[in-house]
Amino acid sequence: MSSNTASLQTLDALRQGDLQGCSHLDLRGCGLQELPAEIQRLAASLEVLDISSNALSQLPDWLADLPRLHILFASQNQFTELPEVLGRCPQLEMVGFKSNRIERVSGVALPLRLRWLILTDNCIEVLPAEIGRCARLQKLALAGNRLRVLPPELQHCQALELIRVSANELQALPEALLQLPRLSWLAFGGNPFNRELEQAALAHTPLPTLPWPQLRLEAQLGEGASGVIHRALRIDTGEPVAVKVFKGEVTSDGLPGSEMAAALQAGAHPHLIPLRAKLSAHPSDAQGLVLDLISPAFQSLAGPPSLASCSRDVYAEDARFSLRALLRIARGMASALAQLQARGLCHGDFYAHNILHDGQGQAYLGDFGAASFLPEEASAAQREAVARVEVRAFGCLLEELLARCEEANYSSLPALLTLRDTCRAEDATQRPSWVSILSSLESQAV
Repeated sequence: MSSNTASLQTLDALRQGDLQGCSHLDLRGCGLQELPAEIQRLAASLEVLDISSNALSQLPDWLADLPRLHILFASQNQFTELPEVLGRCPQLEMVGFKSNRIERVSGVALPLRLRWLILTDNCIEVLPAEIGRCARLQKLALAGNRLRVLPPELQHCQALELIRVSANELQALPEALLQLPRLSWLAFGGNPFNRELEQAALAHTPLPTLPWPQLRLEAQLGEGASGVIHRALRIDTGEPVAVKVFKGEVTSDGLPGSEMAAALQAGAHPHLIPLRAKLSAHPSDAQGLVLDLISPAFQSLAGPPSLASCSRDVYAEDARFSLRALLRIARGMASALAQLQARGLCHGDFYAHNILHDGQGQAYLGDFGAASFLPEEASAAQREAVARVEVRAFGCLLEELLARCEEANYSSLPALLTLRDTCRAEDATQRPSWVSILSSLESQAV
């Protein structure tokens, strides 16, 4: 059964009064031009409402009378402004309006309990100063808009941990963000101040090209926001490889072209997946990369954040790591991130779900979808400030691994706990450099 068919059946059940007590309501792709009034019957129970992929352009005032509603998805509709009724919804914490036509965001449309706001791929030129009143805000997705500056009031969002401002019209690196005490994941690629660097990386990186007709695609290995990865065989050599074909759409992280440029700029490293070639002669003129095929013994370290965890990854309940494996992962990742900084890059999405590992500590960092080029004119202080944001993300990874460490009595653990805490210090100037982090990790013995 298709998702649209299931949603239409749900809509019929709603209209017939058969959903009493329902907490999650999925009405995606039902062709709605207005919100069904029958939703009001669910006021005592409704918590999550998904009305994406419809033809909605406004929301009714009675939405504010749903006292338990805390998640609303309304992507791929026809809204031209963020509905002001959202600001009156008493428990609303997560709001998603990706890929609409939004030009205006009023301050009164922002719920005070907001934790996660997704406005990716719209036409927003100005973010209201009232964003600074959202003290609980943790994730803010603004990629693919027309922002030229960010409001200084964002500095009041002290809980903000992740922000995406890629593919806008920002004229300079948003320095005010770099002072936020908990910011750990920052993406700012595809803006005027770093577009030339991306274009230069795409044009001049010394990597051979491999024409699409010389590849035979096999099983799909995965699909992310920016592209699809297949196992493939090189027809000329019979060698198995991985091929990532970019979709060419604005994602929550930014532009696929920015990702490709960053992957090329990153260079060779033992803990980055090796690149073989740039794809050419694709039948749809899509961009792509040919990479080493990683053994299926390597799996993602964790799953991505859930609606409940918001900004933190979700690990399997039985996930456990030996201290030896933990140290190998930490050393490899710190070394990879240090190289990225040296090459003028910020990864922007340093999460366990973007790390492949073999269970013994060998690991690869992937997914450059949120990676950003630092402008060439950036000062040393600015570069250090960006690096310290990534250091906090590294501290979050250490925290997660240590919480699942099998061996709690090793003498090196106190030093690792201290490193974890200093990497996550809310005063960014107190966080260590990558040189210091690597030195500390190398000194730990098992």
